[in-house]
Amino acid sequence: MLMKHTVSTKEQLCRYLKQKILLGDIIPDQALLSQRQLAALTGLARSTVREVIQQLELEGLIKTVPGGRSICQNMMLDHIEMPLEGVGDNLDFQLQVLEARAFLEGEAAYFAALRATDQQLHDIAEEFKRMQLRSKGLSTLDKAKADLRFHMMIAESSHHVLITSFSQLFYNRYFNAIYGVLNNTLIKFGRYPDGIRMQHEQIYHALQKRDAQKARKAAREHILFTRKLLEGAD
Repeated sequence: MLMKHTVSTKEQLCRYLKQKILLGDIIPDQALLSQRQLAALTGLARSTVREVIQQLELEGLIKTVPGGRSICQNMMLDHIEMPLEGVGDNLDFQLQVLEARAFLEGEAAYFAALRATDQQLHDIAEEFKRMQLRSKGLSTLDKAKADLRFHMMIAESSHHVLITSFSQLFYNRYFNAIYGVLNNTLIKFGRYPDGIRMQHEQIYHALQKRDAQKARKAAREHILFTRKLLEGAD
């Protein structure tokens, strides 16, 4: 928690909030504390806090949304173009998406094992428990969203601003391809393959044990295993 002895000037507050954003402690799309809360925690005047918020907004680190809330901005949003959004049902493109995911999710799991807070690991554990029940009564679309939510939680726990920012953009832009992968797999096997279930469990346990190398290996192998299944669906 931000305390008065940590921040006592406008410059310190600005530097503190920048550091929290750049270290991934505040992730894209997450709301900052309100100006009233920041003023109360730092002892700074509301007008001073407002100037800091305006400065961060000018620098493109945050944005103000209806209601006056300040939201952490995805700094890659305006600088990375991701084409081919409309070819998510193409098998060759789906295979490429999986190749990219294998690297991206391996690194996300590696850093999450090292840097996730205890609360984040608890939240991942709760999500993992819910995943064990997802085969009951969920549509393929809901299963795809549940699967992606688990992996996105890992990325957001990496405290790596580039991994988190890119993951958000990548998953959002290519969700149709990711959904198509799961749909093709379910059509082929008629169920969620046991191998994938076990791999999710391996990722989960590696994270809880904070074993970064095993977490990276398990996450990469999970995606590459899915890619191998998909190749056979052609």
